[in-house]
Amino acid sequence: LPCDKEYLMIILEDMGQKEEKHTAKNQWFYENGIDVMRVPLPVGDYIIANDKVIDVLERKKARGNKPRKIDFSGAYAKAVDTKENMGEIVSNLCSSESHDRFRDECVLARNMGVQLYVLVENKDGITCLEDVKEWHNPRLDIYVRDTDNLIGYYHNGMPKFGRKRKYPTATKGTSLFKTMHTMQEKYGVRFMFCHPNEAGAKVVELLEGSKDDG
Repeated sequence: LPCDKEYLMIILEDMGQKEEKHTAKNQWFYENGIDVMRVPLPVGDYIIANDKVIDVLERKKARGNKPRKIDFSGAYAKAVDTKENMGEIVSNLCSSESHDRFRDECVLARNMGVQLYVLVENKDGITCLEDVKEWHNPRLDIYVRDTDNLIGYYHNGMPKFGRKRKYPTATKGTSLFKTMHTMQEKYGVRFMFCHPNEAGAKVVELLEGSKDDG
């Protein structure tokens, strides 16, 4: 980023974020006077560089050391974790291994006194948790040939089979809603939603605390 630009805010982005997948957010940050620094964060993908966080960065820099996750423990009270689509949050919550890992991050945030917001970017028109009940999982629309269901023969004599869902047990919106609601009630994590084009602004909104979902 150009060194002669005056920034209105500094946001720290977790080094675990893949930069190539978040160019739209970072472009919005830059265009709106927000600098982004990449550091290892113990919880969340984005935090605001408040006085405590800046103190950590300055002390580490003075000693010629790079900051570690543990250095930011207790330094911030809000964090935003972003998901690129509904499929990612389904993967996080509805597979046993990923669910346990996600739960552990929620518990860590709670133990650190951090309000964790999970911002799910989506093009499905979902704007709040209640909308998730009506979400239709596109995996339910994937069909494959059902070789157990012979329905006739083609003109060339080849067998003609019916079709069946490839992923018949794919997570439905109602089930996902129940899981997310339980996570909110049990661990204090808050699930938020926006269109991908709005993600940069929404991250800042949540970190600044100017609006909540009640």
